[in-house]
Amino acid sequence: MKLSLAIVALALAVPTASYAQDSTAVSNGEYPNTFSSGSANISPFTNQSKRFNDWSISAGAGVPLIQSADLTSIKNGNGKNLFGYSAYISIDKAITHAFGLKIQYDRGETRQGWFNTKDAAPANASAYQQVGARTQYDAISILGDINFSNLLRRVDNHSPYRWALHGYAGVGTIAYRAYQKDETGQRLATEIKPFQLGSMFAQFGTGLKFKVNRRIDIEGRLMYVVTGDDEFDGGGYKYSAINKREEQVSDNFFNATLGVSLKLGKHESHLMWHDPLQEIYYKLDVLANKNQDIEVCKKGDADNDGVCDDWDRQLDTPAGARVDGAGVALDTDLDGVIDLYDKCVTVPGPVENNGCPTAVVGPVKEEERTLEGIEFDLNSDRILPSNTPILNNAVGYINSSNGAYNVIGATDTRASEAYNQKLSERRANSVKNYLIKNGVQSDKLNAIGRGKKDLKYPECNPATKCPEWKNRANRRVYFEAK
Repeated sequence: MKLSLAIVALALAVPTASYAQDSTAVSNGEYPNTFSSGSANISPFTNQSKRFNDWSISAGAGVPLIQSADLTSIKNGNGKNLFGYSAYISIDKAITHAFGLKIQYDRGETRQGWFNTKDAAPANASAYQQVGARTQYDAISILGDINFSNLLRRVDNHSPYRWALHGYAGVGTIAYRAYQKDETGQRLATEIKPFQLGSMFAQFGTGLKFKVNRRIDIEGRLMYVVTGDDEFDGGGYKYSAINKREEQVSDNFFNATLGVSLKLGKHESHLMWHDPLQEIYYKLDVLANKNQDIEVCKKGDADNDGVCDDWDRQLDTPAGARVDGAGVALDTDLDGVIDLYDKCVTVPGPVENNGCPTAVVGPVKEEERTLEGIEFDLNSDRILPSNTPILNNAVGYINSSNGAYNVIGATDTRASEAYNQKLSERRANSVKNYLIKNGVQSDKLNAIGRGKKDLKYPECNPATKCPEWKNRANRRVYFEAK
């Protein structure tokens, strides 16, 4: 069962380590298309698209100490602690800035029991089970590598960091030869071959890395190795007298190592040292500095109406007049008198009467021959929401009148005469239908289209280039008393 699990783990992890690509592939300087899956402007995962190195080779050496076994390296006050040796080498692949995989080979020797096997055994050592032991082991494992510093990186002062805390865990296969020594001499107690039933083991731990430069890292690591075997400590057969001293069925040990990593690749930085937050804040700082260079209102605001002259359509707005977004003084009732001077802001009236009807109370007199209308978007007969208050005022104005009105549609000078004639008719009928729907008697209205023959600004002909605000003023529907 242990062998089967090891084979499955190897089969799943090796393709991942071989083909995984840098997760932060560049996007050719463009943002992803947010209306799709985000893949529209992303380059493929190739070596050319990588921004970071993601392969490295690590090696180190240390000291293993058997902690949980019948024969231990830690004496707990009874005698001396026995130190063995260990070494490892690994090939490392970074999958993302916070996760990677390692294929690691470990070799070492643990020393445990009552004395060092290099020394002479005490008399009657076997009688009192005061034997010495040593275990030579070779192991191959696959380790997952979590970069906790990148995973939980705090937002700091944007300074580069040189320390990183890593966590490791993985499984593999271990082969060993355990020797036992007493007063009669030293002998082989147990031998386990690799890739056999019972050779599977696990290890996990943590490491603290220091970045020396773009190529070299130094790491101190503490791993805990779970052998899954009660004979690893050299106690002999699992039902021997020595192996019955403790109830645990797995001999486990700590392995403290100091190692070095060589980062491979042509790029300046390794993926495991990349902090996405730091890059984001750097780009925000760059944008903030660029924003300070933007000069707002380069040409100033000559009429002091709050709209820059760069896009002000009326550069001589009277002081105190309310303006729209284009800097044009507001004329709510469209009677030709701006609101600043209009005594009847919502009711149209002649200029000579300060924008008020000649008869304030009662029906509107027939002498009032003209009622201003509304403007339209280019190539459109749709009534804009911003014009509905004006048309609603027109409903009351027309209903208070005893006469009838022509609803006249017009266009600018762009497009052909036939096209503009039909467009002007559609605009006139659109306004007529709106007024009827909102209470005006149909026999009071007559829709007329005049195409591009009825211009508010006649100087806007095909031979001249008019500002857009004049073209918009020509695209209108207005009212005329019959």
